Amino acid sequence: MKRMILLFLLALALPMAAFANNSVDFTNAGGALSGSSAGLSLTGSTLIAFGRGGATKTGNLGTLAFSTGALSSGNLQMGATFAGGGTFTITGNGTNGVPNGTIFSGAFSGPVTWTLVTLANGTHNYTLSGALTGTWIGGAAVNGATVQLTINTGKGFFNGSTTISSGDTNIVVPEPGSLTLLGTGLVGLAGVIKRKLKV
Repeated sequence: MKRMILLFLLALALPMAAFANNSVDFTNAGGALSGSSAGLSLTGSTLIAFGRGGATKTGNLGTLAFSTGALSSGNLQMGATFAGGGTFTITGNGTNGVPNGTIFSGAFSGPVTWTLVTLANGTHNYTLSGALTGTWIGGAAVNGATVQLTINTGKGFFNGSTTISSGDTNIVVPEPGSLTLLGTGLVGLAGVIKRKLKV
């Protein structure tokens, strides 16, 4: 009976291990952020890092671009909320082992926050953050989140355009089902062993 329980726990633990490192982290830098009551959009931002499972690739790896839905509350100068929707695309250029073509294509799955941060010296930064949903390479449905930081706008406020300093986007991707199948197979094997031991 103890063997059966141990095999069952092992069968459950293996698929869980697959989800321990199933997120991919992207870092982007630069790019023009423009905005109005119709929404915010980022163009020309360079993908500079791609990290997965403890390994990180760096360099000019591709591009990241997005647009939000329309302004739903607040204002562009003091902080705002934008509707979900829009687009969010991460494209690799085939450099340093990063895939060539669209890596992630999706949209904001809920409200996007645009937050004003006033620093101790009286200058301003803005942070954009929101949840994502879309498709991964090969068409698998995935979720994620992004945080984009602007260049310091000095003592003035956002006037409709600025430059992104850096951004971080984390996408949770599905792992291959092989470990799940292995776990299911171990449960079946435990059943066979139990029967043989009883005979």
